[in-house]
Amino acid sequence: MSNRRLVLLASLAGLSALVVAMVAVRVVYTGNSQYVSLLWNLFLAWIPFALALRVYEGYRRRAAALSLWAGGLLWLVFFPNAPYIVTDFKYLRDWTGAPIWYDAVLLSAAAGGGLLLGFASLYMMQAVIRRALGTVYAWLFAVGVLGLSSFGVYLGRIQRWNSWDVFTRPRVLATDLWSGIVNPLEHPKVIAGTIVFTVFLAATYLVFYSLAGESIRERAKR
Repeated sequence: MSNRRLVLLASLAGLSALVVAMVAVRVVYTGNSQYVSLLWNLFLAWIPFALALRVYEGYRRRAAALSLWAGGLLWLVFFPNAPYIVTDFKYLRDWTGAPIWYDAVLLSAAAGGGLLLGFASLYMMQAVIRRALGTVYAWLFAVGVLGLSSFGVYLGRIQRWNSWDVFTRPRVLATDLWSGIVNPLEHPKVIAGTIVFTVFLAATYLVFYSLAGESIRERAKR
């Protein structure tokens, strides 16, 4: 693993450690475990990052295609868990015990960590696609993933489906999805929400991509 990826890994681990510490302080201060679920959501956000890192390193080392495809599909299934944390801001409506500014900082740190983990993983996967198929396909892949993940966030937040339900309850999940696919216009809020969240993710990912690309160019000039 390169020094650049090690620095990224350490930075993301540091931000995650901050969230853990803030949740622990809140539990001690308030005596309730209202925000402990953030730690589980943050853990789930690490899964697509770890999978993408494995696929990226595997591609560089010319690992077997089956292994790369399996890792890529798993990554796609778990990727929505990263941006999902943004929706945890809903807890501010019911904040109790701690000052609201503290909860806002805590949720911002957790949501920021989730987005960064997701975007870093997408950046690595997009790099693999770009090297294999070209830039155009890489960007089509990125936009498609952001759209699918936005719908996945809806399934998780509103429908209460989990990523592992793809493996544990595939038939029930497929039936539920099929009912919406057959009559999509009967679910305008789902379509609107998916579009809005996709635009949000795409806009913020472009910022991340630009900063990451600029960092690589600066390092190349040295």
